[in-house]
Amino acid sequence: MIRPFATRIILFFALCLAAAFSTNAQSLTVELHAKEGAEFDITNLYGRVLVRAEKEATASLAASSPTGVTAADLKISGTKVEVAPTDRRKRIDLVVTVAQRCRVRVETREGEIAIVGNFAEVDARTTTGTITTDIPADAVKYELQWTQSRPRYVADFELEKIKEKSAGRFVISGQYGEKVEKKRKDKADESEDVPTDIRLKFLTARGIVLINVPPNEVGSDLRERPLTEAAKAIVRSGDSLLMEAIRRSAPQYYGEYVRSLPPMKRLPSLGNATAPGTGPVAEFKTALVRVVDVRNRAVSDLTAADFVVTESGEERPVTKLERSDAPFNLVLLLDVSGSVENYITFIRKAARAFIETVEKKDRIAIIVFNEDVKVLSGFTTDKEHLSETLDSFEAGGGTAFYDALAYTIADVLRPLKGERTAIVILSDGEDNRSFLAFDSLLGSIQESGAMIYPLYVPTGLIQEEMLGKKDIDPMRKRYMSLTKRSEGEGEKLAAISGGRFFPISRLAQINSAYEDIVQQLRGAYSITFRSGSAENGVSPNLRIRVKRPDLFVTISSVKAAQPPTEQGKTP
Repeated sequence: MIRPFATRIILFFALCLAAAFSTNAQSLTVELHAKEGAEFDITNLYGRVLVRAEKEATASLAASSPTGVTAADLKISGTKVEVAPTDRRKRIDLVVTVAQRCRVRVETREGEIAIVGNFAEVDARTTTGTITTDIPADAVKYELQWTQSRPRYVADFELEKIKEKSAGRFVISGQYGEKVEKKRKDKADESEDVPTDIRLKFLTARGIVLINVPPNEVGSDLRERPLTEAAKAIVRSGDSLLMEAIRRSAPQYYGEYVRSLPPMKRLPSLGNATAPGTGPVAEFKTALVRVVDVRNRAVSDLTAADFVVTESGEERPVTKLERSDAPFNLVLLLDVSGSVENYITFIRKAARAFIETVEKKDRIAIIVFNEDVKVLSGFTTDKEHLSETLDSFEAGGGTAFYDALAYTIADVLRPLKGERTAIVILSDGEDNRSFLAFDSLLGSIQESGAMIYPLYVPTGLIQEEMLGKKDIDPMRKRYMSLTKRSEGEGEKLAAISGGRFFPISRLAQINSAYEDIVQQLRGAYSITFRSGSAENGVSPNLRIRVKRPDLFVTISSVKAAQPPTEQGKTP
C-alpha cells in the first residue's frame, strides 16, 4: 500500500509530466499486454519516463511529443517498450501505468525518470537525467551508483555512507527498514496484504537521485557539506518545516550538529489550527487591517462607512477608524555575492537611499548574504549607525539567497511575532548555494506574517548603466533582464506575504520603489467595533470587508479596546 503522505508527491510528479504532455502536444495511448507480476523493460533515450504502479491497473502507455507521436515511433513487444522516433531530434515523453509489485527496468539519457507506487524491483539507468521516486519506505534495499561524478542525492531517510570504487565510481548501498514477509491470504483481503519491500538499483553517470523527496523541495547545491551559520540558526530556531529541509540536504552534518545542541523545542509545523482562547467578553475590540487593490497596492483613502464588520454572520457597528501609525520592524536583506562583487558602491548607495526613505520611527536591521549571512546591524532607528555599518562588508562568493531569507524569518523576526514586520530584498533573485529550496520556505513565510518586498535588479543592468552606455550590444541585452525563475519566485514571495514585487528594468526605478514600499507599509487601519464574541485574537468567525469592489482586507491582529467614550470619542 502507498502511504498517505505519498499523495502530494504523486500529484507533483503526475502534474509535471501531465503538463508537459498537454501543452501543445499530441499523444498516443497503447494498452500493454502483461500478466500479473510481469517485468517491464522501457527504453527512452529521447525524453522523460514516469512509471506509476496502481492497484489492479491495466498496463498501458501514453506517449507524447509537441510534434505528435505515431505508432512508428514506438517499438512494443509485450512488456518491452523502446522509443525509436523516425526523427531523432524529436522529444517523446512516456507515462507508463502498471499493476503493483511489478519489476521495472527504465533507461534514459538526459530525461527524468520518475517512479511512483509500490514495486517489487526498479532498475533505473540514465546519463544525466534526474531519478525521482515516491515509494513505500517500510523496507527498501538500495544500490545507487554514479560512474562519472560524485553522488548528488537527497533521500527522505538516512542512507549509508558513500563508498568510492575503482575507475572513479561511487556507490551507496544498504537497506532501510525491516524485511516485510506478508503473504496474500485471499483476494478479498488483498488491499491490506500487499508486500511493501522494494529493491532499487540505480545507475547514472552524472544525474541526481531523489528518494521520496519532491524536486521542488530540493536545494540548488546537493553536495554534502558542513552547515553554514545561517543553516545552524535555522536548525536552532525549532521551525520544523525548515529543519526538515536542512536535514534532507545535509543529513550527516545536520545529525552531528543536532547532537551537539541541548534538547530543543520545535516550533509546530503547518497543521490544524487550535481554537482561539476564550475569556471575558470584551465589549469593544480593535482590529489592525490592511487593504489592497487587485494589483496588491495599499489603499489609504477609506472611511469608517467603507467597512463592514461581522461576527458569525452578524454585523457589528464600527465605532472608530484610524490610519495606523504603529512603527514597522524592517529588515534590509542585501545580496553581496560574487555576482555583484564589482558593484559594491552601487549596493551601498542603494541601501543608504532606502534608509533615508523610511520614517524615523521605523526600526531597521541590515543583513547581507553570499554563501552565508552576516548581520550588519540589529533593529535600530539610528540612521547614522545604519549607514556606517554598510562600510563593513566585502562582496564575493556563492549565493545562498533562500537560506538567508529563511534565516531572517526563523531567527531575526521570530522574536517579533505579532508585531508589524517586513523584509526588503535587494538582489538579482538567483540562488546557487542554499541548503533550502524555494518551495520549502513558503509555509514558514506565511506563518511569520512578515510582508516581503523583493527588488530584483539584473547585474548586467547595473554594469551598463554605471558605465553610462546608451547603445547596448543586442547580445548583451539578455543579461540585463531577470530570469523567468527569478521573476516567478519574486512574484510568489510578494503574493503569499502581502508585499509587492519590483522587477527593476532601470536603476532610476529603485528610489521610486522605495517610496512605494513606504506608502504600502503605512496603508493600514485600526478599526474599533462593538463585539459580541468571547474569543481572543483573530477569530475565524470574524469577517471584515470593504464595500468598494475589487478591494481585499487582511486582518493582522485583534485585541480588546476601551469604550470609545473613554478614548475621548463618542460612538
